[in-house]
Amino acid sequence: MLIVDELPFRFVEKRGFRKFCRVGMPRFDVPYRRTIVRDILQMFVDMKTSFMKQFKERKVRVCLTTDTWTSIQNINYMVVMAHFVDENWQLQKRIVSFTQIFDHRGETIGKCIDRVFTITVDNASSNNTTILYVIRKLNSWHADGAILGGKYLHLRCCAHIVNLIVNDGLKEMHESVCAIRNAVKFVKLSSSRFEKFKKSIESEKIQNKGLVVLDVPTRWDSTYLMLASSLKFVKAFDWLDDEDLHYQTYFKEDENEQKRIGPPHF
Repeated sequence: MLIVDELPFRFVEKRGFRKFCRVGMPRFDVPYRRTIVRDILQMFVDMKTSFMKQFKERKVRVCLTTDTWTSIQNINYMVVMAHFVDENWQLQKRIVSFTQIFDHRGETIGKCIDRVFTITVDNASSNNTTILYVIRKLNSWHADGAILGGKYLHLRCCAHIVNLIVNDGLKEMHESVCAIRNAVKFVKLSSSRFEKFKKSIESEKIQNKGLVVLDVPTRWDSTYLMLASSLKFVKAFDWLDDEDLHYQTYFKEDENEQKRIGPPHF
């Protein structure tokens, strides 16, 4: 349940869940979160060991995808996923590594990655160094370590390329997108503003059960969702512009162009 629904480990210690278990399964002794953490970690180790054994015995070629990022605590992490075709010709994918790394340099990443078919990464320049490092190591370990000497080992992530293309196009309407983003931020900044926004929806008799969503600027798909949801509430934003003095004077300084961008005009 915790893994499938991505629940926090402390969920098993919640009063409501424990009461539910007492009523539905009175003989079940609900474990505490430390026990859950230990059991799930052991599940991961057992499954990883089993898959590594399968890779070694069947000598299958594995395609890897990997990415790195920095947490809000300024800690660098890297995840590696293995994609392979099993004996039933079914495509499988598994997380084989989720680890902390010292930095995002190519050789540091390469050291964290025997029989690799392809590696899919984004267009970061450090990944070129990573791939060269992996090719060199694969060829030194086995005569057939990298197919065709690693000529086709490096695959670039299509989703990342599309994201770069769309974001480049969005630069032409940067001010408009920023204005709408600021308007959404305004109504989501506090519960009182959000209630006033819902009041504006009622006043304008907008028949839509959804609400506006704030995007992640580096994700074009989330920007699309923000713009699509905002367009459904044009009249509500216009109502705020007429009735709310705080909304009229609200702006946010744009960090890239040092411009002051006001409320949007749909």
